[in-house]
Amino acid sequence: MFHGGMGGGFHRGPGGPGGPGGRFDSDEVLGKIYDSRVIARLPRYLLPVKRWISLGAGGMLIRTLTTLATPYLISVATDNIVKGNLGGLNIVVLFLVGIALVMWVGQYAENLYLSYAGQKIIYRMRTELFSHLHRLSLSFFDTHQVGKLMSRVQNDVQQVQELVTQGILALITSLLTLVGITIIMITMNWRLGLIMLIIVPVMVFLIWVWQKYARQAFIRVRRAIATVNSQLQEDLSGVRVVQSLSRENENMGQFDQVNRAHLDANVTAVRLEALMMPMVNILTGVSFAVVIIVGGFQVLDGAMSIGFLIGFLMYVQRFFEPVLELSMQYTELQRAMASGARIFELLDVRPDIEDRPGAIELPPVKGEVRFRDVNFGYEPGEYVLHDINLTIRPGETVAIVGQTGSGKSSLVNLIARFYEVEKGEVTVDGHDVRSVTQQSLRRQIGIVPQDPILFSGSVAENITYGRKEATRDEVIEVAKMVGAHSFISRMEKDYDAPVGQRGGNLSAGQRQLICLARAIVADPRILILDEATSNVDTHTERIMQRALRKLTSGRTCLTIAHRLSTVTGADRIIVLDKGRIVEEGSHQQLLDKRGLYHAMFQTLSSPGLPA
Repeated sequence: MFHGGMGGGFHRGPGGPGGPGGRFDSDEVLGKIYDSRVIARLPRYLLPVKRWISLGAGGMLIRTLTTLATPYLISVATDNIVKGNLGGLNIVVLFLVGIALVMWVGQYAENLYLSYAGQKIIYRMRTELFSHLHRLSLSFFDTHQVGKLMSRVQNDVQQVQELVTQGILALITSLLTLVGITIIMITMNWRLGLIMLIIVPVMVFLIWVWQKYARQAFIRVRRAIATVNSQLQEDLSGVRVVQSLSRENENMGQFDQVNRAHLDANVTAVRLEALMMPMVNILTGVSFAVVIIVGGFQVLDGAMSIGFLIGFLMYVQRFFEPVLELSMQYTELQRAMASGARIFELLDVRPDIEDRPGAIELPPVKGEVRFRDVNFGYEPGEYVLHDINLTIRPGETVAIVGQTGSGKSSLVNLIARFYEVEKGEVTVDGHDVRSVTQQSLRRQIGIVPQDPILFSGSVAENITYGRKEATRDEVIEVAKMVGAHSFISRMEKDYDAPVGQRGGNLSAGQRQLICLARAIVADPRILILDEATSNVDTHTERIMQRALRKLTSGRTCLTIAHRLSTVTGADRIIVLDKGRIVEEGSHQQLLDKRGLYHAMFQTLSSPGLPA
């Protein structure tokens, strides 16, 4: 689910940062107003765009100065009108037109250059996050929700971009404007200026009280929308189950509850926001009244001109604008700081599995795989594999069978080093998988998972996903070998036909055949089939079995299967039970032993059960 703007971060657990036992969740929305850890890491993103930020900041400064100058010029123009000084009025009007043009240039530069710098920062930060997430180990994704990671890449990056290109500069601009107006008012009339300064503590106190309630209201809104998103994602992901069980009305009731909570939270927040502006307007009105009364007497006494009184009133009106902006920016800065902290915490997570210093490129292998005294667990000390000793010869087809939870997938995952062995070693052609680079190892291993995953793009692009240089002739040849060519050629654009989201426009069997073709086109020396036929019909299964007999020739093949009928032709069958190898041999040899494999085969061969 999405938790845009939610606070918190990564916490080291038994599995290390982001590993099993880590946590990536929090109910906090707003962070510190100033976080030195975030600020210290921003320069590396700011320096490449410092030119654009400088130009944008210059434009912002120009806009601020012209804003400060305008009321003064209007006061001078008013006095010239009162005195009937047409020549002086014309000069002031020309100045006002010139300032308006300068203000336009400054605002244009501010918007253009800061927006450009912001987009460059977003681009770099999202690219870094995307690349970093792809380097993290599978154990990280076992324990962290993808929706929250997407929030980091989208929402939090946007918040940080607004912080560095607008938030900090806007804060500085508001402070400069406030200080500038104060100095100008005191310079114009120190008595009225001091009266205005007396009102400031009252304004600060009211904003402080308002912030306490507004902060909680904004937190409620973020939590409520997170709950709505969670409910929506869960229901849409399981819409088939919802409809099959006629749960539409019940789910609508549940969604209505969380949606109403979101409505109530927003109404409360809107009420508080609506309260802020009238409060500022009241103070502005009181200030106007005081200035008009005190200044009016000074005008009557000749101590102040009518033009200066009008100009002073304009400064009074503009005096409260930066105060209001500062109160609003306070919350935005907190939110942006929290987003920055989460982004950098994510970037600081180190993969559980990294190439060792001095790791070599794995040369082309024949395909021998060996496990020596291997113990492995997802949690330290809690083994799911115990004392595994196994040698798979080059070109041999080995089936791994066992009850659910016996450790079959864990065993094959160690070959590609998706997880790290805790004790012992796994070698490929005599090379410890920890002594070679991960990319060179995985380039020589093809995996067909139980749940076929396809990506956006055409059928051909999915088949060549692991080897982009493969020709169309190679693609067609492999597709024919795995039995996919017939249904692909019937599609409107055959191999250029688009694949829907996660292959939704294809059947499970068709997706599996394309995944098999993808693995074969990559030309691996070791092929791993992780229950690749569990989601296909018997006809597709036969096609895959015939194809595999051709495709595995000369390759080492490891097959995980629940359907024991699919492994009877394997050179060797390894039977796992509670993480230990309990039996080993050919299909007939294991039947003759009348052990666990025999019992499993007899059970699955019973009437009414799939053989």
